[in-house]
Amino acid sequence: MIKGWTLFHYLGRQYLIWFLAFFVGLTGIIYLFEVAELMRRTADLQDTTLGIVLRMGAYKMPDTIDKILPFVVLFSSMFTFWRLTRSQELIVARAAGVSAWQFLAPAFVVTLFFGVINVTTINPVGAHMTARYQEMETKYLHPRATLELTGAGLWLRQEDKERRYLLHADQVSTMDPLTLRPVIVFVYDKNNVYLGRIDAPEAVLVKGEWSLSNPWFNWDGELPSQKESHTLPTSLTFEKIQESMAAPNTISLWHLPRFIRALRSIGLPPVRHELKLQTLLAQPIMLCAMVFFAAAFSLRLNRRGGILNAMMAGMFVGSVVFSLNNVVAALGENQTLPVILAAWAIPLAALVGGQATLLYLEDG
Repeated sequence: MIKGWTLFHYLGRQYLIWFLAFFVGLTGIIYLFEVAELMRRTADLQDTTLGIVLRMGAYKMPDTIDKILPFVVLFSSMFTFWRLTRSQELIVARAAGVSAWQFLAPAFVVTLFFGVINVTTINPVGAHMTARYQEMETKYLHPRATLELTGAGLWLRQEDKERRYLLHADQVSTMDPLTLRPVIVFVYDKNNVYLGRIDAPEAVLVKGEWSLSNPWFNWDGELPSQKESHTLPTSLTFEKIQESMAAPNTISLWHLPRFIRALRSIGLPPVRHELKLQTLLAQPIMLCAMVFFAAAFSLRLNRRGGILNAMMAGMFVGSVVFSLNNVVAALGENQTLPVILAAWAIPLAALVGGQATLLYLEDG
C-alpha cells in the first residue's frame, strides 16, 4: 500500500487536475473542428442556422469523445508523471521508499473510477445526444434518408397462432407507408417445418398487415400460382422496425441487452450491438492500460534523458494499441472473430503489455 493517504490524495489530485485539463482542452478543439465541418456541409442550406449547427456539434461530441478518451488518459498521465519527475517530487518519494507501483496507484484508481462512471452514467446521456444528432442530421442534411439496411437486406420475423414467417426485402422504397421491395416470405409451421414461400414485387405495411401485390405462391409439393393481392397479418409496426435499425452508439449500456434480444426476435443480426456492449464493458480496462504505458515511458525521463524520444515512444505505442483495437473490432463486426474476443483481446493484451513494459523499464 502507498505510504500515507496524504501522498495518495496529492498524487491523485494532481492527475485528476491534468486529466480534466486535457479532457476540456481536447474537447474544445474537437468541437471547433466539428462546427467548422458542419458549417461547410450546411453552407448551401438556407434552413440551417448557426444555432442549429452549434447544437448539432454539441450533440455529436459524446460519440467523438468516447473515441479519443484513451488518448486523453495517455496524454494526461504522461504529462502528470513527467511534471512530478521534473519537479523532483517523485524522486523524493522514491527516497522515502515509495515504489513506482505505489505512486502509480492513485492515477490507476482515478482512471478506473472514471471509466466505470463513463460507461454506466455518462454513456446513457451521450447515447441520447448522439441519437438527437442523427435525427437533426437526417432532418437538415439528409431529408430523404431511409432505413439503413445491412448488406444482406432487411430480415424480419413474425408469427401467428399457426404459422411462422420470415420476411426478406432488398430495399425500403418509401417510408409513409412503409414499402419493401422486392419481398420474399418464407412460411413455416409451429414446428419450424418449411411449408413454402411467397414472392412479391412489393409489400406495404398498412394497419397491422402486409399488403402484397401480385404475389406468387410456391407451396411445397404444389405448382406455383399467382394472385392479384394478398394480405398477411402482422404485429410489427413501423416504429418497431425503425427502432430495430438504430445505430449501436445511440443506445445506452443499460438498454443494449434488451435491444439485442429484440433484434434476435425479428431475425436481425445483433453483432454490431453485441460488439458495442462488450466494448463498453472493456473500456475501463483499455483506459487503465494507457496509464501503465504512460508510466513506462515517462517515469524514467529525468534519470535516463531522452525526453522527446520517450514521449514520442509512448504516444506511438498508444496509437498502435488504439489502431489494433479498431482493426480487431472491425473483424468482430464482420464476424471474422467472435464478439467477445474482438472486444476484450486488445484491452487485456494492452493491460498485460503495459505492466510488462513498466516492469522491464522501471529500475526503482
